[in-house]
Amino acid sequence: MAHNRTLGRSGIDVSPLGFGCWAIGGEWQSTDGQPLGWGKVDDDESVHAIRRALDLGVTFFDTADAYGTGHSERVLGRALGKHRGDVVVATKWGNVFDERTRIREGQDDSPEHVRRALTASLQRLNTDHIDLYQLHISDADPERAVQLRDVCEELVREGLIRAYAWSTDDPDRAAVFAEGPHCAAVQHRLNILQDAPELLALCAESDLASINRSPLAMGLLAGKHTAGRALDDGDIRNAPPAWLPGFIANAGADPVWLRRVDALRSLLTSDGRTLVQGALAWIWARSPRTIPIPGFRTVAQAEENAGAIAKGPLTAGQMADIDRILGR
Repeated sequence: MAHNRTLGRSGIDVSPLGFGCWAIGGEWQSTDGQPLGWGKVDDDESVHAIRRALDLGVTFFDTADAYGTGHSERVLGRALGKHRGDVVVATKWGNVFDERTRIREGQDDSPEHVRRALTASLQRLNTDHIDLYQLHISDADPERAVQLRDVCEELVREGLIRAYAWSTDDPDRAAVFAEGPHCAAVQHRLNILQDAPELLALCAESDLASINRSPLAMGLLAGKHTAGRALDDGDIRNAPPAWLPGFIANAGADPVWLRRVDALRSLLTSDGRTLVQGALAWIWARSPRTIPIPGFRTVAQAEENAGAIAKGPLTAGQMADIDRILGR
């Protein structure tokens, strides 16, 4: 069994598994037509999936104002309804977008934008506070980040947010936010194929939670991809940006990455786990601070993800076997 975890020094208790709400935002794109979503989505199915996750003990939901240009927040708010007080909601700010056209127009790292963005997120989520508010500009200037951290401290004092974090894969940037008294976490990429030892070390040193996006390597660890099979036009993985390895434009999953997954399959699916559940079990075993946030679009995916909790983390022996297979 994977046990509940704490959002760093905030003392906020969450389920060991969070649900990432990027995919349920539906289709959206950049100004040059680059898809930024995961393709079409059924809002009613998304609502059912969130409510099923609640039934199965999931209490942490991570979204962003930009996901589906506001749509993910609206769907999450609708799904939680009267259960809002029973869960911990994380969202992000930093992107500028048009809800009507579903286009992300750019970024705004100004201190003034933080309050504008927060006000809009509170309305879409139908809540009076955000539990964890996260900077969504991974490469923001560190000096500007000091100002943004100070704004977040003001928002904590005002009761509008309970804690804050930076979504970044840069340990030096994450360390800037970590100096704030109410910084509770770093959100960063972590999965069995893409380890993050420096960020995990920072979390241990600074008493922060490690919130893990891409815990299933953008779906590669779900075991449903085959080489050469293109994805939908509206799926970001079909025209992958530079920061998204493991996929080839108009050709689906990268065969090199699929071979790595195949090499791990029998180990990850031992003890009655699915491949997805084995990938999540690796993350829990990697550090006691990790909180993976796999995405979902269906009730079945929600059930499979949440089913990992009962199986718990991998053993030390299994972790060593994985390192040997991957040559680490």
